[in-house]
Amino acid sequence: MPGNAPFDLTIDVPGVEVARYVMRDPVPEEHTGADALVTWSSPQRVLEDAARRMTRLRWVQTLNAGPDQALAAGFAPDVVISSGRSLHDATVAEHTLALVLASVRRLDRTLAAQREHVWDRDLGKEQAQDEARFTLRGARVTIWGFGSIAAVLAPLLAALGARVTGVASSAGERYGFPVVTSIDEVAPTTDVLISLLPATEATHHVLDARVLGLLPAHARFVNAGRGATVDEEALVGALRDGTLAGAALDVTETEPLPEGSPLWDAPHLILTPHVAGGRPQGAAGFVTEQLRSWLADGAAGLRNVVAR
Repeated sequence: MPGNAPFDLTIDVPGVEVARYVMRDPVPEEHTGADALVTWSSPQRVLEDAARRMTRLRWVQTLNAGPDQALAAGFAPDVVISSGRSLHDATVAEHTLALVLASVRRLDRTLAAQREHVWDRDLGKEQAQDEARFTLRGARVTIWGFGSIAAVLAPLLAALGARVTGVASSAGERYGFPVVTSIDEVAPTTDVLISLLPATEATHHVLDARVLGLLPAHARFVNAGRGATVDEEALVGALRDGTLAGAALDVTETEPLPEGSPLWDAPHLILTPHVAGGRPQGAAGFVTEQLRSWLADGAAGLRNVVAR
């Protein structure tokens, strides 16, 4: 179990011996014979080291919402990997809403003016001339990746007057909102595009110049999913040439963001340092339930098992 972590992960399940470790350091040699490994925000090198040295491992439970790091670590094919889906839903939804509002209400612009001791009178004039571009009331918001985080986020957006549509692998209605299968269907009429997509081969750079070109010039883009889903060169280009009005990113393809990245100086862009999720909520209860299910039914009893 992760040690030195700022959350309670006390596990007490009969028949289970729990060993704590520092998540940012390699698993100590005396614990490499463990049957299961729980991780949260472990560096890739630590996960890859665990994959090499923990030869008896049968199950990896990551507390991250996205399991991409665990999937890429090189664990044996018979090792079951399950994600922390649901543990970050509320916090990611809250942070995503904050990014949407900050972009729509132009807080990046007002903060820049504040640092320069400037009272930006033009902002109020622009708002009076085109109020619809400064509010979520009546805005058409598309959430790309309509899973459990969207289940929390969509009602918050709707409460502020947004018209929410989801994009997912199957169409219909989900959580009371319409869902389509193609971003192409809704991009041309989208005012705010939110990505909550995971990082997979299929989603790599899926937000590219083509998709950006489908969005109206007044549209805004927010990413609280994974940085690898965005073609950052295309995004910077769209912001610089004005074919995209603004963006807000909590994730980038390389983290920490390199000093020379053009994202730092891209116009109308808000950056936060991958802090949307925060610590897993209810992690102890979740892991306890998972352990009991594993003991009773093996992999068949686990939640959030991910395919490779």
